[in-house]
Amino acid sequence: MFPQTRISIIQKLQNPKERQQALDGFIKLYWLSVYKYLRMKWNKDEEDAKDLTQAFFLRSLEKNFFTGFDPNRARFRTFLRVCLDGFAANERKAQLTAKRGGQLAHVPLDFQIAEKELKELQTQETPEKLFEQEWVRSVFRVSLERLAKEYEQNGKSRVFQVFERYEMEAAQDMSYKDIASEFEVSVTQITNYLADARKQFRRIVLETLQEATTTEEEFRSEVRSLLGIEIE
Repeated sequence: MFPQTRISIIQKLQNPKERQQALDGFIKLYWLSVYKYLRMKWNKDEEDAKDLTQAFFLRSLEKNFFTGFDPNRARFRTFLRVCLDGFAANERKAQLTAKRGGQLAHVPLDFQIAEKELKELQTQETPEKLFEQEWVRSVFRVSLERLAKEYEQNGKSRVFQVFERYEMEAAQDMSYKDIASEFEVSVTQITNYLADARKQFRRIVLETLQEATTTEEEFRSEVRSLLGIEIE
């Protein structure tokens, strides 16, 4: 199921009329990667990393960081990380921007969760590799949020609840009969719920990736990397 053609978030960031909405989606996809990278690569303490994370997104719009992006040279998230390195190197200016710009209004940033995840981190991966891994997690997290919202808007929240229970809460050791008993529906309904949710989730992941990439080649590459499939 190939997603409908969508203008990427990066393109929308350069359009004043769409910039704020695009910024919200952009932050959701990248803020955890940015925050954890600042903590690990640049050895920032919690407060400095919070300020710099928010300042980075604000400054990226003020200075049009992304106008210099060339999709033929690197993936966008690699380019973003290079921009972040340059930004962090100018820490003093960044902190002033953070104080002037204040909080990012539309996207709550749960720094406590980020810190909890950092403390539980047990890996020898480089900060650069962790930046990539966190971005992948964010793609799936944002896609799950969209899936839940779609089902809620369509009055089918139970479908998502079944999907979340079985796929996301490590309940695969339970049989469909067990899940059916838990939700007080038939096994056939559970089968239908899961089939539909998996199909819709795949569609939304593809849409999220299409929004987060700037070229068809990059999109197809990300699909291969994340989902292990080829888009025809």
